[in-house]
Amino acid sequence: MISFVGAGSGAPDLITVRGQRLLWEADVVIYAGSLVNQELLKETKDGCEIYNSAKMTLEEVFSVMEQAEAEGKKTVRLHTGDPCLYGAIREQMDLLDQKKIAYEVCPGVSSFCGAAAALEMEYTLPGISQSVIITRMAGRTPVPERESIASFAAHRATMVVFLSTGLLEELSQELIAGGYEPETPAAIVYKATWEDEKTVRCTVATLAEAAKENQITKTALMVIGDVVAQSGYQRSELYNPAFTTEFRKASQP
Repeated sequence: MISFVGAGSGAPDLITVRGQRLLWEADVVIYAGSLVNQELLKETKDGCEIYNSAKMTLEEVFSVMEQAEAEGKKTVRLHTGDPCLYGAIREQMDLLDQKKIAYEVCPGVSSFCGAAAALEMEYTLPGISQSVIITRMAGRTPVPERESIASFAAHRATMVVFLSTGLLEELSQELIAGGYEPETPAAIVYKATWEDEKTVRCTVATLAEAAKENQITKTALMVIGDVVAQSGYQRSELYNPAFTTEFRKASQP
C-alpha cells in the first residue's frame, strides 16, 4: 500500500493523527525535502528507508514505490500541506494505477489555513467576502489563460496566491488591471506555522516593496482582498438571537 500523506503546513505537530500513525508504520518514506519539516522524519521507526524526492524525478520516485510494493513494504509519500494543492500527486497515482498498486490519500493542513491562523483572520466574512480563490502566477509552470490573476481579480473575492513570491511586481500589476484598487489590503505570510514564521501586512500596490523590506524571497503566500482588514463585516446570522435555525428558535424579534 502507498499512502500519500499531507505533512501539514510546517509545524510538526500539525500533521493529522492518521498521518502520524502512517509514518510510524511506514517501512519506506519518500518526502518532499524542499518543504516538509524534517522533524517529522523522527516519527519513523528504526530501519525505515527515507528518500528525499527533491533530488528525484517522477520515474525515480515511482521506482522506489514499485520496489517497496514488490517487497511487501508500506510506503508513505509525504507531501507538504495537503497533497491536493500543487502536490503533483495525480501523475504518481496514474503510474500506480497502471501497475495496479493500491494507494490511499491522507489529507493535511494546507499552508493557506496556516496563513489564516498566523494572521488571526477569517477568510469568509459576511458582507465582505464569501469566496476564496486559490491560485498562482504563471511561471515555469503555465496557468490556463482563463485562470489568469487578472480574470480572477475581477471578482474582488478573497485570493490566496501560492508559488509566486518572486513575481510580486507582476502580481500587483495583474491584480490592479483585473479590478483590485491599489490600496486594497494584502498580506504576505512567510513559512506559515514554522518557528520562523513571519507575517507582513501591506497593500496590493506595495506587495513587492513589503517583501523586499522584509527579505522575503520564497516559501511565502499572499492573501489579497478587503477581508485582510478584518473589519466592516456583518454579524453572522447563525448565532443571531433573532435568527431561527434547525437547532434553536429565535429568542427575540
